[in-house]
Amino acid sequence: MPTIDVPRDLLFKALGKTYSDEEFEELCFDFGIELDDITSEKQILSREQGAEKAKNASDSIIYKIEVPANRYDLLCMEGLTRGLLVFLDKLEVPRYVRVSPPPDVKPQKFIVLPETSQVRPIGMGAVLRNIEFTQASYNSFIELQDKLHQNLGRKRTIVSMGTHDLDTIEGPFTYEALPPEKIKFVPLNQSQEMTAVEMMEFYRDSHLKSYLPIIKDKPVYPIIYDKNKVVLSMPPIINSNHTKITLNTRNVFIDITGTDLNKCKIVLDTLVTMFSEYCEKPFTVEGVEVEFPDGNVQMFPELKYRNEVIPVDYINKSVGVKETAHSIASLLTRMCLKSEVMEDGANVKVEVPPTRSDILHPCDVAEDLAIAYGFNNVEMTFPTTNTVAKQLPVNKLTDQLRLEVAFTGFTEALTFALCSRDDVATNLRKDLKDIPAVHICNPKASEFQVARTSLLPGILKTISANKRMPLPLKIFEISDVVLKDSTKDVGARNERRLCAVYYGKRPGFEVIHGLLDRVMQMLNVSFSEENGYCTKPTSDSTFFPGWCAEVFAFGQRIGHLGVVHPEVTTSFDLNMPASALEINIETFL
Repeated sequence: MPTIDVPRDLLFKALGKTYSDEEFEELCFDFGIELDDITSEKQILSREQGAEKAKNASDSIIYKIEVPANRYDLLCMEGLTRGLLVFLDKLEVPRYVRVSPPPDVKPQKFIVLPETSQVRPIGMGAVLRNIEFTQASYNSFIELQDKLHQNLGRKRTIVSMGTHDLDTIEGPFTYEALPPEKIKFVPLNQSQEMTAVEMMEFYRDSHLKSYLPIIKDKPVYPIIYDKNKVVLSMPPIINSNHTKITLNTRNVFIDITGTDLNKCKIVLDTLVTMFSEYCEKPFTVEGVEVEFPDGNVQMFPELKYRNEVIPVDYINKSVGVKETAHSIASLLTRMCLKSEVMEDGANVKVEVPPTRSDILHPCDVAEDLAIAYGFNNVEMTFPTTNTVAKQLPVNKLTDQLRLEVAFTGFTEALTFALCSRDDVATNLRKDLKDIPAVHICNPKASEFQVARTSLLPGILKTISANKRMPLPLKIFEISDVVLKDSTKDVGARNERRLCAVYYGKRPGFEVIHGLLDRVMQMLNVSFSEENGYCTKPTSDSTFFPGWCAEVFAFGQRIGHLGVVHPEVTTSFDLNMPASALEINIETFL
């Protein structure tokens, strides 16, 4: 979970009370967060950069506070203190309002051009008007952007943001996409103008290097201009030095770009609601008119409120308490979820603010009630139903077989459940259309395109990565494969299998066959064509002709064994012969 650094003295000043460390730790627990560490700026710098760098650092106390990963509104001191003050009944739940600009100010417009669809299609903006920064609030503003970039923005791949001094630029603003050689401006904190190509080289070894691949190989780069073709930003990499915000900045223009509309909205709402308290009229945000390529025009930020009607019985049952509707409404209001009792008295109407994008279901509201009520205050009770826990039969059998196969001298491997299409088809000398594979609709890497239909590719890749180890290598795995099955409600089923491979200077077919016999012996299955197990010659493209057999148990085909075809071993970068066994162990349950 994310951790934020908060200066203790500033925090206590905002809360209007000085706490001991123990008292504040208890308050954090009551609010559903955790005081993770108590340190200082000097200690932090000493750990990160050495004692020499930390000589002139401050000794002021820093609280490192761990907050839930879904509470984006607590990722800065402003949101944290606001939430605690409401929780302590020292502050009413704020109302966030989108307003129009002053009468003498022209409304801002943000135009998204069609070319951006090639790289980052979503764009929007907002304005914080007449804001007053201190050094502490300025630092917090920058740190919150970094936190949002890292978690919700997935290291800027999904969402990135830029903040600009509005008094240095003039709208309307255009969000465009151009070839990198046509983009030129002075990057943030630099004095020399560069092209986008030069910037990619300049920042190659900087703190921005992890973001460069997001757009580096794209035919066009995103760029934001003002009315006079002054550059605001080249998202998601760097802002322009021309629009840099300082402590003297009074009007801030915020741009949001990305690939996910919903997450862009959440980031924008979070950023403006947290820092709108510093505006001349607190908690007001000036809207920006965004024109999308399809002609659709929309005002941002949305700052949307919604109401959820939740039965009192559902909340009480979910948490394990017996609170009245009025008590529930009061407790939820302390969690910044302004609530009131409905006329029927059996339901509570909960207003979900734009800061609480984590509220997706009534169970999320119930969780907030449990926090406000106090987990330690919930009465312990025995469940109304009793069950006796025991291991699933398939897992019990798996554990027993793991032990026995290991006793025979094989080493266990644990491989990925996802693999490439080539691994389950081409590399095994099979046609993909004949494989009942479950395909990933949007794979992030070529190595994870389908769910594995066999354990063999994973073991062969494991051997390939360890082929410099002393031979022979004897590797096994007992895990699930995934097969398409139209009779199942999800269209697929899992099947627990045992796979073992012998790799050495000779094929070792007799070793693999001996392992099969040992496994059957431990399962108390005799060698019999009718009531036990047996093997029958077959042909399989994965195995060497004449050195392959099907394995039958109780009249059912459960797998196969044989000498792996040389073309298969070559496909996995192996140059020695190998034998393999793969059987379905669910037959023996």
